[in-house]
Amino acid sequence: MNDFTARPMPDPSLWLPEEEAEALACGSHGNPFSVLGVHESDDGPFLRAFLPGALGVDVLDRQDGSFRCCLTGVQIPGLFAGRLPHAAPYSLRIRWPSGEQLTEDPYSFGLLLGEMDLYLIGEGTHRHLGQCLGAQPMEVDGVEGVRFAVWAPNARRVSVVGNFNSWDGRRHVMRLRHPAGVWELFVPRLGPGESYKFEILDAQGALGLRADPVALATETPPNTASVVADTRPFPWHDDEWLAHRGERHAPNRPISIYEVHAASWRKHGGDNGELYSWRELAEHMIPYVLEMGFTHVELLPIMEHPFGGSWGYQPLSQFAPSGRFGTPNDFAYFVDECHRAGLGVILDWVPAHFPTDPHGLARFDGTALYEYEHPFEGFHQDWDTFIYNWGRREVHGFLLASAVHWLRHFHVDALRVDAVASMLYRNYSRNEGEWIPNKHGGHENLEAIDFLCHLNDVVSEEAPGAVVIAEESTAWPGVTQPTAEGGLGFAYKWNMGWMHDTLNYIGEDPIHRRYHHHNMTFPMVYAFSERYVLPISHDEVVHGKGSLIGKMPGDEWQQFANLRAYLATMWTQPGKKLLFMGCEYGQWREWSHDRELDWFLLNEPRHSGVRQLLTDLNQLYVEHSSLHECDFDPHGFTWVVSNDDTNSVFAWLRWSAKGEPLLIVANLTPVPREGYRLGVPRPGRWEEILNSDAECYGGSNLGNLGQLESEDSPLHGQTASLAMTLPPLGVVVLRPAEPA
Repeated sequence: MNDFTARPMPDPSLWLPEEEAEALACGSHGNPFSVLGVHESDDGPFLRAFLPGALGVDVLDRQDGSFRCCLTGVQIPGLFAGRLPHAAPYSLRIRWPSGEQLTEDPYSFGLLLGEMDLYLIGEGTHRHLGQCLGAQPMEVDGVEGVRFAVWAPNARRVSVVGNFNSWDGRRHVMRLRHPAGVWELFVPRLGPGESYKFEILDAQGALGLRADPVALATETPPNTASVVADTRPFPWHDDEWLAHRGERHAPNRPISIYEVHAASWRKHGGDNGELYSWRELAEHMIPYVLEMGFTHVELLPIMEHPFGGSWGYQPLSQFAPSGRFGTPNDFAYFVDECHRAGLGVILDWVPAHFPTDPHGLARFDGTALYEYEHPFEGFHQDWDTFIYNWGRREVHGFLLASAVHWLRHFHVDALRVDAVASMLYRNYSRNEGEWIPNKHGGHENLEAIDFLCHLNDVVSEEAPGAVVIAEESTAWPGVTQPTAEGGLGFAYKWNMGWMHDTLNYIGEDPIHRRYHHHNMTFPMVYAFSERYVLPISHDEVVHGKGSLIGKMPGDEWQQFANLRAYLATMWTQPGKKLLFMGCEYGQWREWSHDRELDWFLLNEPRHSGVRQLLTDLNQLYVEHSSLHECDFDPHGFTWVVSNDDTNSVFAWLRWSAKGEPLLIVANLTPVPREGYRLGVPRPGRWEEILNSDAECYGGSNLGNLGQLESEDSPLHGQTASLAMTLPPLGVVVLRPAEPA
């Protein structure tokens, strides 16, 4: 017998109150578990199911699949009900116009999230939201499926929608868990790869589709849906790396960072080609970066972002690697391969603001949930973005959990926090009368300060050996001071002042540099006040600023010589190093996110010469402890010549912890200088171990024939001195020769 043919007559006792039936029909019912699924009555158990568009529904035994009863349509289209012979686990056989579906009833499952999870979410201390909220493939009561959960405390109704329910928000309405404000639902027989969104009837009665704030995977833009991720553990091979990475990040170790925008580093077939996947980037980028001697690769934000032109700095998915480059497991593979090759991975991370896209976080449940309510606090005029409300416990916890997710789940070694200055100041880029003071009347954002301190403390607990780096452009004190001592607790801070001053200097025509001499010496006044990274980042080669070599004055020969001298100066001054892709070989064109780098330039000797110099600088930097061991100790740096503005000559000593010196001399005019006498701390022979004017780098090959002999005549506060040749627009590095 066809089970669908025997239809009992509708039982009026199974009908709902009119207002509840109407709420189901129009999709405004906020508590479907109260009316759907199995319920008890005086006449025994009964079952209701709301399946708009279904033609019929049978109830089967979940264990053996045997027929138990047939549900009949009651009251409103799509509402089916029937009495059960007994209450036991069941499945539904649903007849749709397109065919039959066998599944379990989402409303047959009990509470999903544990009370401790809900407590920690509400308290803002749940550090593993990526394993709690969002879409989690799992087994519940012996049934495979996906548990969905989302924080939307002020919504009237939340549903999960996708192809599995024809994007009909009436089908899978979620249960609200009080008082955490989290909606949850287990959808049977779904799995990884399924696209979904949340349909939210918000506090104002407006209906909208939202991507999952805690999605672990996403569709590839311009599509905006979230994707159920494969959460099976990735087979990592980096235990040894993780065990020792804390040593690699220590202040006395060399850190040399190659900054990359993954979408424009290289493409298949040139500028308009397809992007490299994470696995292809692992194959091609890792050897390239290692060959140049960098210790780390830093990626502009790879968290999913709707607009590629934001370079990732307007992300909407704080837990999901962009689908542009593959799956989350593909990204894990990239990190694993970096670690196996001895290369650290740094991610740019943006806890300052988020974009206004309608599928995103803005007024997520009809209220200012993730952002501050008042636009003077909650809206960035410069960037047309919303500002996170760090003072709200759940938002504070959401961002902390994101940081922990990248560091623990993906084994990332460091986060570089973007736009810290915009977080610290309530009046950041605002005119008088356009900002709200803190409770003390000041302009400091106390909630942001608390968040940043907590972030750094949590990272040290959750991800030993990992570090957090601040992009902070003001004179805020104690950015890299421990939180226990009143600081913000960052491991390192970008030295934006050094970058601005030195680029302003090197951009001057050499004939005018004598009037800007202080731009090269002033950064040393505060060089040891924080633990600094010297950054030549993407921000310096975009938006009409031109390329790095394009900033250099003079004819083409002088431009290359200036670039080589600048890089040599940077690599021999105190501070860790960061260089944006393309700068390593002197790309002429300003960087554009829409095209790949100009790789063909490496076929030209002057460009390949710059890359060779950078390779040798990295080797020198790593091998000579004098260049990194005392980066943040004033005893590790001594000016020898700092006031020769007439000749634009600078000379300094770098010292190791054991007192081993290196002498660096920079001649930043195109005039060679013969017999230039300098004080040195040791008598005897000095070896020239690097010359940025060497022929192999594209220079004129003017130098000191490999070594010099000092004289026993004190000068510049040193015990001896030597006379040397200074190449034009060149930097030379010398060390005391080993005793014969």
